[in-house]
Amino acid sequence: MYKRIFGIVLDSIGIGSAADAAKYGDDGSDTLGHIGEYFKGDWALPNLQRIGLGNIRTENQIKGIEPIDSPIGYYGKMTEMSAGKDSLDGHWEMMGLPMMYELSTYPNGFPKDLLDKIGAFAGRKIIAKGPYSGTEVIKDYGEEAVKDEALIIYTSADPVMQIAAHEDVISVEELYKICEYARSLVNKAPNIIGRIIARPFIGHNANDFKRTSNRHDFALAPTGMTDLVRLQVAGQKVIGIGKINDIFSGQGIDEGYHNESNRDGMDHVDKVIQQDFTGFAFTNLVDFDTLYGHRRDPEGMGKELMQFDQRLGQVMSALKPDDLLLITADHGNDPGFKGSDHTREQVPVLAYSPSMESHGSLGVRSTFADFGATILDNFKLDNQVGTSFLNELK
Repeated sequence: MYKRIFGIVLDSIGIGSAADAAKYGDDGSDTLGHIGEYFKGDWALPNLQRIGLGNIRTENQIKGIEPIDSPIGYYGKMTEMSAGKDSLDGHWEMMGLPMMYELSTYPNGFPKDLLDKIGAFAGRKIIAKGPYSGTEVIKDYGEEAVKDEALIIYTSADPVMQIAAHEDVISVEELYKICEYARSLVNKAPNIIGRIIARPFIGHNANDFKRTSNRHDFALAPTGMTDLVRLQVAGQKVIGIGKINDIFSGQGIDEGYHNESNRDGMDHVDKVIQQDFTGFAFTNLVDFDTLYGHRRDPEGMGKELMQFDQRLGQVMSALKPDDLLLITADHGNDPGFKGSDHTREQVPVLAYSPSMESHGSLGVRSTFADFGATILDNFKLDNQVGTSFLNELK
């Protein structure tokens, strides 16, 4: 049994279209493949490659991240069974709670009665209201929001409502209260929204407005027991780093850390590795998604992955023989694809421990829930969904 398991989610780093990608308009999406093509192979992720990232694709190889003869870990990919492709769907499924029905999306904007209730509660004018890029919406509507002391409310192809406000006009605390109220309105049909996201921004005009790290996700509370709760009930310590606490509404989490950035998140991982505990530390690194995937920036995404890979080397060196590291993603967000939204892709899964004496393929897993099932299996707990690959790790 491993004493500590560290799970790191590289938010949006998919590894190629899922079988049902066409249903979502995502056929041909390939986050890692298209980043490799952008760099023409002139990039490197040596630590991920050592574990086995390149060995997941022996055909249609990722340029610059090709297979190697003797990886030091185990590698495979997982297929999502949930109905959606949002972060909430992916993380919940990893923790044994797949979402088998689609949440509400708003390609034509939100219902008037819903916006009227939010506006009345806030005592604020509401502008924008429809699908929009998060950076473009504050560029196009930020000055009006400042002038009228208004809220910008927008969405994407995912089941989210994003509420933006200038921090000097509407305080972060007030924005959070408005988001909490909006959350109370969208927990049952006909409006079931996965996440209400507070999006504070700063700046003086359209040319320099930028979002701040005070983002906060107000997620739909888990609709059933998750593997995090199962671990906690069994007496294992559960640590959430990044937006993990938000995604699970704090359920099943003993200790949480908010990330200012991916680098800050890895600082938290380094800190937690120094702790003596038995249990699971679950990390989400969201910058890949918010800063690069949605903005369709393959160069930035590739460079951010290389930065992560350097930090990964430090993590690997700090692991103890009875530690297990699991790395995966929650969906794709292909920076070389059309649009600006998440892409329906399979995701990589990598496993490494200093005590491993062998390496090999974990194959293609039929659900993200195999991730959580493996963690539960390690701590001698039963899972409800998924198949453990713990016995395949030698």
